[in-house]
Amino acid sequence: MTTHHHLPAHEVVLLLETDLAKGLAANEAAGRLARFGPNVLPKFRRHGPLIRFLLQFHHPLIYVLLAATAVTMLLGEWVDAGVIFGVVLVNAIVGFIQESRAEAALDALASMMTTEAKVRRDGQTVRIPSEEIVPGDVILLESGDKVPADLRLVKVRELRVDESALTGESIPVEKVDHVLPSETVVSDRKNMAFSGTFVTYGQGTGVVVSTGVETELGRIHQLMGETTQLDTPLTRKLASFSKVLTVAILGLAALTFVVGLWRGQPAREIFMAAVALAVGAIPEGLPAAVTITLAIGVSRMARRNAIIRKLPAVETLGSTTVICSDKTGTLTKNEMTVQALWVGLRCFEVDGVGYEPVGTIREEGGNQVSLPASLLELLTSGVLCNDAQHVERDGRWTIIGDPTEGALLVAARKAGLDPAQLNESRPRLDAIPFESERQFMATLHRAEAATEEPERSVIYLKGAVEKLVPLCDRLLSVDGEERPFDSSTVFKQVERFAARGLRVLAFARKSVSAATVSVTEQDVKGGLTLLGLQAMIDPPRPEAIAAVRACQQAGIAVKMITGDHAITARAIAAQIGLDGLKHRDREELVAMTGQELAATSQEQLPEAAERTAVFARVSPEQKLRLVEALQMRSHVVAMTGDGVNDAPALKQANIGVAMGRSGTEVAKEAADMVLTDDNFASIEAAVEEGRCVFDNLTKFIVWTLPTNMGEGFVLLVAIALGTVLPILPVQILWINMTTAVALGLMLAFEPKEPGIMTRPPRDPQQPILTGVLIERIFMVSFLMLAGAYGVFLWELDRTDSIMAARTAAVNVFVMVELFYLFNCRSLEHSMFYVGVFSNPWIWVGVTVMTILQLLLTYVPVMNRLFHTVPIDGTAWALVLAAALVGYAVVEVETWLRKQWKRRE
Repeated sequence: MTTHHHLPAHEVVLLLETDLAKGLAANEAAGRLARFGPNVLPKFRRHGPLIRFLLQFHHPLIYVLLAATAVTMLLGEWVDAGVIFGVVLVNAIVGFIQESRAEAALDALASMMTTEAKVRRDGQTVRIPSEEIVPGDVILLESGDKVPADLRLVKVRELRVDESALTGESIPVEKVDHVLPSETVVSDRKNMAFSGTFVTYGQGTGVVVSTGVETELGRIHQLMGETTQLDTPLTRKLASFSKVLTVAILGLAALTFVVGLWRGQPAREIFMAAVALAVGAIPEGLPAAVTITLAIGVSRMARRNAIIRKLPAVETLGSTTVICSDKTGTLTKNEMTVQALWVGLRCFEVDGVGYEPVGTIREEGGNQVSLPASLLELLTSGVLCNDAQHVERDGRWTIIGDPTEGALLVAARKAGLDPAQLNESRPRLDAIPFESERQFMATLHRAEAATEEPERSVIYLKGAVEKLVPLCDRLLSVDGEERPFDSSTVFKQVERFAARGLRVLAFARKSVSAATVSVTEQDVKGGLTLLGLQAMIDPPRPEAIAAVRACQQAGIAVKMITGDHAITARAIAAQIGLDGLKHRDREELVAMTGQELAATSQEQLPEAAERTAVFARVSPEQKLRLVEALQMRSHVVAMTGDGVNDAPALKQANIGVAMGRSGTEVAKEAADMVLTDDNFASIEAAVEEGRCVFDNLTKFIVWTLPTNMGEGFVLLVAIALGTVLPILPVQILWINMTTAVALGLMLAFEPKEPGIMTRPPRDPQQPILTGVLIERIFMVSFLMLAGAYGVFLWELDRTDSIMAARTAAVNVFVMVELFYLFNCRSLEHSMFYVGVFSNPWIWVGVTVMTILQLLLTYVPVMNRLFHTVPIDGTAWALVLAAALVGYAVVEVETWLRKQWKRRE
């Protein structure tokens, strides 16, 4: 892609062989269209639907389940095989749908190019579809237009372009037509208009220098196509866990087969026993538990204004260690707001954030007081010397026109002024529009009939402080008198405002004869009265400040990555409380700029990204580099944003979070999660839910694995001792499938444990099961082995009925699981810590499982299907005793570990 910002306009015209007055000839345009192609973003080659669907089965856990399906088919258990394969199929379908939606991001980006443009062709001005535009076309821009391609501007008249979606710049950029240095970064190339941005004010003429994929928008499109979709911590951990589980199951089954052969048992019988052991060891309910637990997290988050597009994203937020947030529209409202007024050497603070006309004006450091007439005059000048509109639509206030001018209207409304009434009583007679050369705007108005000098008219001016103050010889004091002033006092106040990241405008007036019907630059060359200053900023969301603090307390680093200026970014960062590298000589955050990032080597970048909290004037590629650098430091990175410029980084991040209201479709489609209320605070809620989801998944795994291992150990011991099997394969399937649904899934409804947001994030490298949890799993497995085998042998000796003994053994497994479920409600505390009835679904599951076991034991048809028989009270007493012993042992072990931890 060729750059043109450093070339004079006439050289660009010669280079592109065009004519500013006539534009391209129709036949030349047709030839270039054939040569360069249509002005659209190409679609990247992707896998077809069939391949994408088949890839959903490419996962170790799915392989385990497919093996379970095959094994149950070999055993002739067609119903169970169908159930297991049904779980696999549903998971594949859900994954296929989610992936298809995610890939729609590129299509959404391409749709942004669909528009029409005003073009000069054959000396005529015509409107043509944007896809027919070619390099060399002469484009005419005016307020409200979407820029159709990358243009080198050759003529501008007060042209301002909203580039916030592309660069992160919070206010419209004032464009120029002169040459800029070759090293100028994209966000500062003011003589260029970029594809996909919007004209908010003025007119301009530009020559098309790039179309389609060669534009800045096209470059972002390529970045998205090149960005790989990362696995989430959950999928990585489950993949690792599944591989280990697969190896363990196959190893245990092989050991069983070898031991049986060594003891001289029939090969077919031993093989079927080994298959039964494998079936018992496979946690068939795990995929369903993962999906349902994540889905419950999705449901909870939807109630908190966060829509999850990809299920594992819920858990990923829970393991997030760094949040990289865009500033404009994410941490801030993307609504310029006047925060301070300076009148007659006194400062006034303005409350309220955004375009809502709600707030008060009070003197700095004091309470709200009656507003002096001089302050109302300052606000009145901001209303009359203004071309914007402040309107309410569908219950939301918005600005039509320039956001800076809109902020002036909102400030006036907070003081009780009505812009419509002011414009009606003080009609505009003439105006000098704002231009970059003069850096001010002036309007001529009739004086109000009620004033002391109704025969006079007034010129109001607003503009850059350094331009207006030298034209003023008097200052309007707080008491309404015009007095001489020292201009250095004004500039000192401007410096104080600038240190807070505020943008400052000066306001002045001049009284003229009522006969004056027009205003020229000569009329305002001097003799003005300075009315005061209005200072504004795109302010941080109040709720974002609390959310950032909560994230930091949870051990999550928050970093601001923006295309805005360093001073503004640093000021916002200080207001929201970001914590990062500070200057040695002053308590001020270091803001690393895009130029500094470009000069930082790939080796040095990870450390710089780790230490720095504020990044300003950053390009889309640099946002992507920063995310990748943090991932190189083993961070789980969440990236928030709402603009086109955020899309590649959103896709690269472990989890992308887009804004639902103000976000572009591109950002939303690239993201894993969309905030419907554009509220950064919802991210904190999402992190909380994510941690709860991972906790509940861990609880399920710690609960279910002892059963699978216990069943395997029982079969292995029976084969090793040469005795009959205490439980049959069909009974193993009953235990696994019913308990997983009736008991295990109830853990998905566990509420968040107290203090969940005061602990640090999990180490991304830490496996799902820690050493402590693995020890517990083995301990409970041996308790199940001892209980089930002991009761089996006791009942076999007491009743001389192998079916009664097996029925008792099956009930031992289920009842130990039922009691152990209460142990697993908290892995570090007693169930009384989280509340006995805080999860009513647990009691529903316990009731259902108890009924199912009674049916299995006493209903004749169940006796025939599962080879069980009714058992007496003595057997039940043994079963319940084994379950109570198991519960008590785990409770004591938990208490002892907690005491040991306190001593450390």
